Amino acid sequence: MCGIAGYYGLSANEALLGTMNDCMEHRGPDGEGVFVDGPCGLAHRRLSIIDRAHGQQPMATDGGRYTIAYNGEVYNYLDLRAELEGLGRTFETDSDTEVVLQAFAQWGGEAFDRFNGMFGLAIWDRDEQRLTLARDHFGIKPVYVCRVPASEGGSGPEALMFASEIRPILASGLYEKKPNERSIYRYLKFRAHEDGTETFFDGIERLQPGEMLQADANGIRRSMFTRLREELAELALEQRPYDDAAAAEYKARLVESIRLRLQSEVPVGTSLSGGLDSSAVAVIINQLINEGDERTQSVGVRQNTFSAVFPNSINDEEKYVDEVLEICEGHVDGHKILPKPEEFKADLRDFIRTQEEPLISSGPYAQFQVMRKATQHVTVLLDGQGADEMMAGYIPYYAVYLRQLRAQGAKVAAAELSKSLDVLYRLGRFKVRAKLKGRKDVPVTSLMNSQFVSRYTDERFPVEQSNLKKRLIQDLFHNSLPSLLRYEDKNTMRFSLEGRVPFLDKEVVKFIFSLTDEAIIKDGWNKRILRDATRGVLPESINRRRNKIGFTTPQAEWFMRLKNHFYSIFLSESFANRPYFSQTEVLHAFEGWIKGSNNADTMMFWRFINLELWLQEYFDEAPQVDKATAQAAPKDDVQPNSGKVLDITTERGETVRRYPLRTELFAEGDDLDAKVLPRLDEFFSALPGAGPEHGAATTGRWYLFISEKIIAITQGRSYFIWDIKVGKPARVLSKYVTRTPAGIGLGSPFTMQLAIEEAGLSRVLYAAAGGAVGKVIGRKGLFYELVGNDIAAIDGPTEYSAYPSNVSAKLAPKDPDEVAARLSAGIRARVPAAYRESFAGTIVMDANDIGRNVLGSDVPDDKARFEEMFADNPLGQGSEQTPMALVFIQD
Repeated sequence: MCGIAGYYGLSANEALLGTMNDCMEHRGPDGEGVFVDGPCGLAHRRLSIIDRAHGQQPMATDGGRYTIAYNGEVYNYLDLRAELEGLGRTFETDSDTEVVLQAFAQWGGEAFDRFNGMFGLAIWDRDEQRLTLARDHFGIKPVYVCRVPASEGGSGPEALMFASEIRPILASGLYEKKPNERSIYRYLKFRAHEDGTETFFDGIERLQPGEMLQADANGIRRSMFTRLREELAELALEQRPYDDAAAAEYKARLVESIRLRLQSEVPVGTSLSGGLDSSAVAVIINQLINEGDERTQSVGVRQNTFSAVFPNSINDEEKYVDEVLEICEGHVDGHKILPKPEEFKADLRDFIRTQEEPLISSGPYAQFQVMRKATQHVTVLLDGQGADEMMAGYIPYYAVYLRQLRAQGAKVAAAELSKSLDVLYRLGRFKVRAKLKGRKDVPVTSLMNSQFVSRYTDERFPVEQSNLKKRLIQDLFHNSLPSLLRYEDKNTMRFSLEGRVPFLDKEVVKFIFSLTDEAIIKDGWNKRILRDATRGVLPESINRRRNKIGFTTPQAEWFMRLKNHFYSIFLSESFANRPYFSQTEVLHAFEGWIKGSNNADTMMFWRFINLELWLQEYFDEAPQVDKATAQAAPKDDVQPNSGKVLDITTERGETVRRYPLRTELFAEGDDLDAKVLPRLDEFFSALPGAGPEHGAATTGRWYLFISEKIIAITQGRSYFIWDIKVGKPARVLSKYVTRTPAGIGLGSPFTMQLAIEEAGLSRVLYAAAGGAVGKVIGRKGLFYELVGNDIAAIDGPTEYSAYPSNVSAKLAPKDPDEVAARLSAGIRARVPAAYRESFAGTIVMDANDIGRNVLGSDVPDDKARFEEMFADNPLGQGSEQTPMALVFIQD
């Protein structure tokens, strides 16, 4: 497996090719090369699998007319080589690359339809000055293309760039990045995410399965080199009878497909989920080992299998994996990977970066983890992708088939229905349970920006509903399989592995489609032909399984475990400012899901999370960090927080020195005094060693400034947002409040609900009316004057706060003056005598980067004076974990 990249229509630029190649090092760590001729440049990264000693690329024919950069494997290359030798072609290597190149030299673009395998390739014809790109029949290997302005000295007004991944095109600097908003809409609305030729990057397209592109002086032309889709539709009309002989022939074809895909000079292993498809691959390889088949030399005497397992989860398939391992005992080394939600959180950005475009769910992360483990043992990995889309492996196919049968007659449809009821129940059981519990549906468009939605109201996503094989063809080439193949390619290549998919042998697929539909579904059993072919080979518990799970994660369980993290993503300022989302509605729906009060599901929330992180990764300029969990740089007590200063001169001309003190996190029920006062002891104990500057700065009067948040938290006046029962008045009123940066204030239904509970609905309505009048007459802050009760101090969850403040809403602390007086008494009782007399009191401060407000103190002084001392918020926004400061007046 390899990576290719290049251009047509630019002036010679080896540096550009080098840059593109550098982006794909993971695809080919074993070698690299570039080629330039006139308007064409080719780049290649090599992962050596066959003829490792030779086969370096780009590779040219003798005489140099044709040059190729090739990614993939053509499994029938030995047969093709023999045919080409019979036509007079000679070969200098044993690689399939040279066979592909010579086949093109012999047959031109017609050669591609002769290939049985996977490929994404570029071939330059020096004599015709023509570049040809092609992608295999099923689209197993990707090819991305993009038109860009031609360079000076180029061959025309625009040039073409191409690559195995999107990142080399982005790195070229020639493509102007822009998200494809139509793709974004269709992803959020329809879950479409590998949607024809369009990608999520406006202007970057993918070649379709079986497509060829030619670029020369006459322009750029795209066409299909194969009629495979049409052939499958024609074969579907044959409806050849299905019997034991057909099942035996299918088994022989599948075994040969697996044998072909064991060709390798590097170790080969198997991805084993425990499902029917991957288990069939594993046990067939085991049989080949037992038979001493020469092709299994790449596997060795013991087959390496790799499985993701989730003990005690609804998604766990470990017992099925173990049954396969038991059958293969003596010839297998089973490697189990146990992905955990904490690892998923840590890997999330890498995972999204790897995939390059949004995914339908977090499920492919299980595969990501498996590949990370597998690369320690093998270089090639076989798995079961494609079987579901050719043999109706998903539950919705039953409904399609039943509609088809109903058109043929009620009796035959009823007979099939009676044997499929348990399967159909699985399809609808969650919706039924939700209805019985009175949970409300959450349309995805209600979570989207209304203006954005209005621009795409005419978009549709038609799906075949009443013809089984038409639906399978649709899913093989458009709706389902392309995304799975993308996951496969990106995850394997991320860890320099080659993934092979033996079910996607075009001759095997053609054979299945030539048979009657009963070879696919019969008497409530899907994948009938595969079940029949593996009966007696697979354990009965796997052969007769009806509860498909697949290579996925326990997403709902993980979302609940990671709800704080995901909530902080929804709460982020970047999410709030996207033109695609309605942040308030997303937050409301997510809270409802946490509480179990609505019928929203994690698949929908994942799309919003994935899209936001993808936008951050590929379009936002600033590097992204998880502000709620980012640890501030270590600092001494006499150092300011990052980006802050120790000294400030107020508008009154008073200079003060502020020492922010880092503490442990506070929780409800903590003894505030017991956590605060020892920190002052530590400060004064270390002060003599801090140097003469700090000794001189601490001789004047001083105060303890303490954040109101930690007081409210210890008093139990901080609430997880999912524990706040938001009423309709709060939801309505919050919509009329201008949201301040990062969600501070009453622009959130949670904080508004707390305001209503604290001050009473009537008073809030009275203040809201007064606030509206204040806006007309130009008087700010009238709402808070009228509502009273320190409502201005209510804080909502903020993305930058440390846990749990990032997922909590807080009331103002109770009796802040009394708290201040109590802390002051404790300070005077324990600080060194030199500082006891100069201590002036405690200030309870509500401060952030946009304002500050003294809520309480034991100092008879002007509050505005103390607020000026905190004009730049020296405590920071929360992640610094410095909720208090010692403030010294500089005389």
